[in-house]
Amino acid sequence: MLASIHSPEDLKKLPAEQLPQLAEALRKRIIDVTSKNGGHVGPNLGVVELSIALHRVFSTPKDSIIFDVSHQCYAHKLLTGRNGEAFNRLRKTDGFSGFCSRKESAHDAFGSGHAGTAISAALGIAAARDLAGGDEHVIAVVGDAAITNGATLEALNNIASHTKRLIVVLNDNEWSIDRNVGAVADYLNKLITTPVYNEATRGVRRFLEKIPGGAHLIRAGSAWKQEKKNVLSSGSSPLFENFKLRYLGPIDGHDIAQLISYLEFAKKSDRPILLHVRTTKGKGFSPAIENPEKFHGCAPFNPENGELCLSQKKAPAWQEAFGETLVKLAREDKKILGITAAMPAGTSLNLLKKALPEQYFDVGIAEGHAVIFAAGLACKGFKPCVAIYSSFLQRAVDMVMHDVCLQNLPVVFCLDRAGLSPQDGATHHGLYDMAMLRTLPNITIMQPKDEDELADMMATAFDLGKPAVIRYPRGAAVGVPVKEKPALLPVGKAEVLKEGTDDGAVCLWSLGGVTLPLAEVLAKRLEAECGKAPTLVNARFCKPLDRELLAEQAKRAKLFVTFENHTVVGGFGSAVLETLSEIGAEVPVERIGWPDAFVAHGTNPADLRERYALSDEAIAERVLARIRKLKS
Repeated sequence: MLASIHSPEDLKKLPAEQLPQLAEALRKRIIDVTSKNGGHVGPNLGVVELSIALHRVFSTPKDSIIFDVSHQCYAHKLLTGRNGEAFNRLRKTDGFSGFCSRKESAHDAFGSGHAGTAISAALGIAAARDLAGGDEHVIAVVGDAAITNGATLEALNNIASHTKRLIVVLNDNEWSIDRNVGAVADYLNKLITTPVYNEATRGVRRFLEKIPGGAHLIRAGSAWKQEKKNVLSSGSSPLFENFKLRYLGPIDGHDIAQLISYLEFAKKSDRPILLHVRTTKGKGFSPAIENPEKFHGCAPFNPENGELCLSQKKAPAWQEAFGETLVKLAREDKKILGITAAMPAGTSLNLLKKALPEQYFDVGIAEGHAVIFAAGLACKGFKPCVAIYSSFLQRAVDMVMHDVCLQNLPVVFCLDRAGLSPQDGATHHGLYDMAMLRTLPNITIMQPKDEDELADMMATAFDLGKPAVIRYPRGAAVGVPVKEKPALLPVGKAEVLKEGTDDGAVCLWSLGGVTLPLAEVLAKRLEAECGKAPTLVNARFCKPLDRELLAEQAKRAKLFVTFENHTVVGGFGSAVLETLSEIGAEVPVERIGWPDAFVAHGTNPADLRERYALSDEAIAERVLARIRKLKS
């Protein structure tokens, strides 16, 4: 049946009684592909019926369906003509993206990989429709975790003043990656657990009886039966009604007929409307239901039992090394606190949560709030550590500047995924943090070569008494032993790993454990080709740079080569160029880093390095060509 669906029009032709069979086929296809490729399993399995109902009722690409985060778009892709070889390669090189992408399909109305964008984008699209005199429908599908995001709340505040026709579908499954936290999560839980109030039920029935098709909704919509739950909270108006949205729900998100009925009604609404849909994350695959955090986004797995197909790790992940060190330091200093924005497992702050729960905070998907919250804690003598993905801190750069750096507060930012997040792609690559942050006064930025140096940098950061950033990549660390007591590093001082044999004619400066092996490979190649070994430096700090060492080496160097797991625009190499210019050293610099472009998704870092001419061979040829040019 799924093979016969080449567009939403094919879906509309299916008899209604076959739709549950289609849902089963979609789940089977999603499980089959993600078991081989990895991916967002739970979120996608939870919205299969909702995706069918949306495409049964609406007509994309004329109508716009905007998925918040869009890590629940696999069924949408399969229903819009993308069930082919490129879907088999989902999230891999030359395969489809794991998120919505306007480049990929006209059915993807808005690209997204971060939470909180859907309602703002949908409102913009709806306002554009109104200005153009169009009649198309605009639907924002928002998770219950994203509804608390600052951008989402700002958009909710503006809906009623900007349009009369907008549909918001609240996909409520009680989870983002970890279980949702905060007052709004409690409120939504209250909506689905408070017994029905008779007067509220009668009021809803009276409302439905007056509208076209309302009688059918009363018959079809079990939400209005006594055993279902109240749409109103006790003693107060509903949250969404106060935003001037008509609220209907909760609705069974796995009852296709009921979903279609409510969506058909929403099409006719003369004011913005929110449908509160209840779904089960991971539905149809018991391992994903039993462990929603593990199967939110996971590695390849055995589709029979859900066991992850993990390769034997030679070293702990960088995030694990961070989490273990933080617990160790926090045991010794009760002023040290850990803060996550709904990513306890992703950042390994779950280790702190388990060991020292009183020193742990989860603020939900609210990165800006996380940073200002940390600043407030720091004002009172605490030492907060905000553990966050590099790509997510982008959303709070203003807070880092205005609330932390301007006041010179001792907040430590530990940036996970600083570098590539290969299969997630452009929205998740952490390639821009240094460019965004190193211009800020009072901030220290560092990156370790291994997990032992990471521990030293964490101890140094908490000792600084001012803003500090430590960036480290996704994946396995180096595998070196970590000493019992971390050492304090001299701030802004690099480490010379190997002195060159030619009085430093070529100096290789590497920042971080990912690029150091690239620099080491190049060093061997240069020695073999030129007969002289270059100087190899572990920079450690991007800000402040080791100006003294740079100045000393610049007196003899003919070429500096910088390595960074970051865009070359505004990053570590740029900082070296600026410093050499400031000290009056006219030494050329060859910057090795990611290009000034949004890097695509790919199977692994090696594939992407090959694609962007950053393989060992490509780097060597580039540097050798630069050396030959200097000699000519």
